Amino acid sequence: RCHRCPHLPTRPYERSEKPCMLSEYMEQYPIHPITPPRDSFKPKEVYKMAQIPMEGISTTKKDYIAREVLPQRLKPPQKAIKSDDSMDLTSTYKQDYNSYPISQVPPCLPRVMRHIPSTKMDTISTYNDDYVLWNEPKTEMIRPDDRFHPSEEKFDHTTVVQDDYLYRGPVATQSCKPRNLQKSKAPFENITNYRANYVPHPLEKPYVHKYEKYKVNEVPFDGLTTHKVSYKRLAAQPAKLAKPYQPKLLHDLPFSSTTEFQEKYQAWPQPPLFTKKPDVYLPPLEKMDLHSTTQMHYKYPNGKPAKMCRSLLQLKKSTEPFNSSSIMKEDYKPWLCKRLKPITHAPELTFPAQPMDCLTTFQKHYVHHPLTVTKSYKPGWSGPKHDTLLDDKTIYATSYTPKAILKCLASYKDPPGYVFEGSDADGHNLYLPASKSECLQGDH
Repeated sequence: RCHRCPHLPTRPYERSEKPCMLSEYMEQYPIHPITPPRDSFKPKEVYKMAQIPMEGISTTKKDYIAREVLPQRLKPPQKAIKSDDSMDLTSTYKQDYNSYPISQVPPCLPRVMRHIPSTKMDTISTYNDDYVLWNEPKTEMIRPDDRFHPSEEKFDHTTVVQDDYLYRGPVATQSCKPRNLQKSKAPFENITNYRANYVPHPLEKPYVHKYEKYKVNEVPFDGLTTHKVSYKRLAAQPAKLAKPYQPKLLHDLPFSSTTEFQEKYQAWPQPPLFTKKPDVYLPPLEKMDLHSTTQMHYKYPNGKPAKMCRSLLQLKKSTEPFNSSSIMKEDYKPWLCKRLKPITHAPELTFPAQPMDCLTTFQKHYVHHPLTVTKSYKPGWSGPKHDTLLDDKTIYATSYTPKAILKCLASYKDPPGYVFEGSDADGHNLYLPASKSECLQGDH
């Protein structure tokens, strides 16, 4: 897989000393042409700007006056005074909790004695033994006689709303609708704040990414990985099959092609299907009366065809030119707009002349103290000590023999021990061993 040929097998190649730049990536992923961005479909509208310049003073600039900013005075840090007293590194835990030798505690679990009785188990449950049915008669239900008795009075068919809420008549209300206002004959003013103050800005050109040219690496590819270099296969026997051996039973009897289903379930005899013969078609002797009920009963003796009520208009072709002017073109004419310059204010901040020291509060005030070595209070090992050394002999350490790393011959430009013979139509370089090439030259 490392030295797979990148050429197509069906394409012929010519012999040349130049290296082949064809690869699988360039074949599968070709360079697509760069398509320019499409133009905007927004119509170019030119608006008339207001002749009065826009006031650039806001409420914040009017009410809030800039004050003089003075530099902040920093409090000088206090100098650290080193004390001569030594630090007491003892704690409450070290004083109260002393270390004791560790010893193994015997288990405190009691010994389990299992007693298996020899008597037969009684399968009657406590419920079946204690709760016995009583022979008592069924008690009658103590329930009042709440059966429905309809009243003998006549139903009046009126509701509570009809009895309590009487109709008072319509209420005269005063209309709040405004009176008809007279429409003004003045033309509609279509100037808005957006049309008056909007400034169209030119669009910037889109950024086009420039692709870098591919550079071929001059270092030859060795094709070796960490796994190939470090891990070598050891000579070992193939794994044995764990499946038990099953001898094949050979019979002289031929294989029966019948099954139990074919022997027991036989096909029933089906009776022949009854088919009725179609009757012979006899055409009627009498002629068919093609008159309908409407033709027989509804007759119009004085009927006339309907006349066309549409008037025929005669269009006259005029020789005068077509007037293309409209109310929209006469009333709404394009305005001549001038681009206003932006109102920029002078900078109000003043930068210091001295450079910044770039020091933090930690770097200025931190004082470095020497490290203190604390004493370890870990208890010592009270278990048994073994003087015997660990046996570090394994199968890998005894049987593994290091081997030299062999470099792949395909990574060389001219492999040693081989002579270049030529290249085929696919662009492959053909090499022969030096011994075979000498023998061929001697025979010639």
